Amino acid sequence: MNRDFAELHRQVVFGESGGRIIWQPRILAWVTDREFAGEPFPPPFTGMTPYEIYRELDCSARLYEYNACFRRIEHPAVTYDHEKLNETDTKTTIHTPVGDQICVHRTTTSNWHTITVKWEVETEAELKVAAWREENTDWAWDQAPFDALQTEAGDLGAPTMFMPRMNAQSLYIEKMGSQNGIYAIYDWPDTVERYFAALQESHDRLISVINASPVDIINFGENVHGGTLPPKWFLKYHLPACQRRAERLHAAGKWICSHWDGDVKALLPYSRETGLDGIEAITPYPQGDVTLEETREALGDGMFLLDGIPAIFFDKTFSVETLVECTERVIELFAPKLVLGISDEISSTGDLERVRIVGGIVDAYNAKQAGGQKPEA
Repeated sequence: MNRDFAELHRQVVFGESGGRIIWQPRILAWVTDREFAGEPFPPPFTGMTPYEIYRELDCSARLYEYNACFRRIEHPAVTYDHEKLNETDTKTTIHTPVGDQICVHRTTTSNWHTITVKWEVETEAELKVAAWREENTDWAWDQAPFDALQTEAGDLGAPTMFMPRMNAQSLYIEKMGSQNGIYAIYDWPDTVERYFAALQESHDRLISVINASPVDIINFGENVHGGTLPPKWFLKYHLPACQRRAERLHAAGKWICSHWDGDVKALLPYSRETGLDGIEAITPYPQGDVTLEETREALGDGMFLLDGIPAIFFDKTFSVETLVECTERVIELFAPKLVLGISDEISSTGDLERVRIVGGIVDAYNAKQAGGQKPEA
């Protein structure tokens, strides 16, 4: 229908949509798994690009590709050496004036992502190097990818980006792994605190670039999971850093959400204290550990839900009726503070035609909000 989903996206999140919502499923796992395996897309998607598939499905895309517009600039003395150890493993040595870091990554036969064999940080000395790197990192805006994305995908959604992870989540997911990161918090408290402070300073410099940019929808790509970030540490580390970010970004008129995609039951009671406008990817039963009703109670009337439909409902294990009932319930509970999506991506075995079914439900709902008019073309 060649709809301007970018404008609808902005209107929804900034409260200017007249009650309408937007259907914004993430389908890239379905796409990239087939591309990696060299399998053609089934009709009617054969030969299409991901953006063409979104247009064929007549739905919006969450365009985190705009991350490419924000360039991380390390200290010029930081260099990288890559050594192929065998058919699957690559060793990377990161040289800095205060010491080296070594990591090893392994390719797999199932997708383009690698497995971390040796983490970038496994010793206290390496964590001190990580802190020095953040202390000496700057950020810059790159206009060229912004212009290219506006041309290629600008009608599918508003420009969106996700920030690097904060403190403990950075340790767990980017630097050390969960187990090593938990031990580090206990065993090296002073060095951990220095790393957290350096990371925050680096991200403050990034926020200055974001605030001067035309990207107004900002996600904190945290992957929050209550199993590794219990309330004690959430309140000590995560919450203050989140509030600090939110205050600076809101001052520049940005709209902010965060990605919570693990078990979140123990953390939801603190959601309204975060300063966030919404939370992305909270996954309800039977896939996650909370109900839709518990999520609605926690978010209250002021916060948005992004997503809300369990990804497993797009597989044929569950009936179409189950998907429809869930979709209608999510809309009933959360609209108009709702960017409806899949919590958090359709699987490679999911049925893309079910994406159309949800789109039809959203169109019917939006038509009612517009006084019975047909969806805007």
